[in-house]
Amino acid sequence: MKLAIVYSRAQVGVDAPQVTVEVHISNGLPGFTIVGLPDAAVKESRERVRSAIQNSGFNFPQRRITVNLAPADLPKDGGRFDLAIAIGILASSGQIDADILNLYEFIGELALSGQVRSVTGALTSATAVKKAERKLIIANENANLAALVDGLCVYKANSLANISAFLKGEGDLEQANFKVNKLQENYLDMADVKGQAHAKRALEIAAAGRHHLLFVGPPGTGKTMLASRLPGILPPLSNQEALESAAVHSLTSSEINLSCWYIPKFASPHHTASSIAMVGGGSVPKPGEISRAHHGVLFLDELPEFDRKVLEVLREPLESGQVDIIRASHRASFPASFQLIAAMNPCPCGHLGSQEQSCRCSQLQVKRYLNKLSGPLLERIDLQIEVPRLLQNELKSSQVSENSALIRERVENARNLQLKRQQCPNSGLMPRQIDEFCALGQQESNLLTRAIEKFGLSARVYHRLLKVARTIADLEQSREIKLNHIQESLSYRSLDRRQS
Repeated sequence: MKLAIVYSRAQVGVDAPQVTVEVHISNGLPGFTIVGLPDAAVKESRERVRSAIQNSGFNFPQRRITVNLAPADLPKDGGRFDLAIAIGILASSGQIDADILNLYEFIGELALSGQVRSVTGALTSATAVKKAERKLIIANENANLAALVDGLCVYKANSLANISAFLKGEGDLEQANFKVNKLQENYLDMADVKGQAHAKRALEIAAAGRHHLLFVGPPGTGKTMLASRLPGILPPLSNQEALESAAVHSLTSSEINLSCWYIPKFASPHHTASSIAMVGGGSVPKPGEISRAHHGVLFLDELPEFDRKVLEVLREPLESGQVDIIRASHRASFPASFQLIAAMNPCPCGHLGSQEQSCRCSQLQVKRYLNKLSGPLLERIDLQIEVPRLLQNELKSSQVSENSALIRERVENARNLQLKRQQCPNSGLMPRQIDEFCALGQQESNLLTRAIEKFGLSARVYHRLLKVARTIADLEQSREIKLNHIQESLSYRSLDRRQS
């Protein structure tokens, strides 16, 4: 009997650190011990592995078996190490060749029959395997997703018996070779929305510069309908962005909808969601809704109805694009570069300022309602516009609105201009880049200065106004920010004007 070494991957946040599975079989009373900080699910793999080996036609050694999962200080969880442990036992007992195992990494849970089951985090593991310059053997259900990592050789594993035959040179494993069609039209169309030209314009600006947006209006004006159509006018994700987005989703699910691979994700949590559900957490940290919306859209309907603590935890991710989860024994970082779209009523009853129905709220109730949103949070929302109720003639109009494809074409042209100029959307401009790319003439500067003084706006709002004006200019393919661009940018700060 000899020592066998097999490689696998753990899951810590969006990282997949290497785990070396060391298997040693020695003389002594029969026993099966797993060390290396395993949790209950890993310890239970002893019974799964024993049955899988026997039901696959191999001999389970009736000796002392010691399995070490290194590094010893890294917590191990789940059934993802079953396959690697089983391969290690077969190699250590001489039933398969141990010399070629360093070329592969093995990830998968074993059924008692020896079948290989899927695991979560397959995409992050595949990315790490590629960096290690090894080949990956993984469950059939995970193989297509893992194969999307360019340059990685992925084999589909159906059963322990098939894998063992492949390693002995007595059979073949199918190599995954999966590609996603980039031409997809699976989205809601902006042409379905009647009227609301001002709101549509704001949505186009938000899409072009990746700005955060807040709709304010009475019930039934189309705020949710507008927000749900934002993914249809956003530029498709790059392959790297799609991989990063899918990697986060793979941490909580072994199945990914590949038909929407290049379409930005749209997350819409209910207003009863907790802060942990929003940012992530748990004894073993898992990503929350803001990470599931990475490179996509986070839509918060009925914004003031969310708990104040839930809204406040959004402030840091809105600036940094990531969230750090810290627990007593775990620490994990998750990406959270999302575009925030929110909707709210102007008052608790929803009819403040309406000409059709009178508001039933007192001034104190309205103030208390608006105070649920802190100033620092509102400052981080670039566009804040009012969505009025449609007139009867607009509602009954048969005029066809502009469809999402035409709007997306303009948005892509503006976004390409930004990427060529500064390698990021306008919302991501740093202060030094703002000075360089958002320079103003004397007339434009004077107008913006008067607005800042009149409404008492902060430096953060000043910079965001400049970013929005830069996006408006980009939509017009203008090299310079002109007076009308500043004026339009100021028109999208309705809550600032109301609170002043």
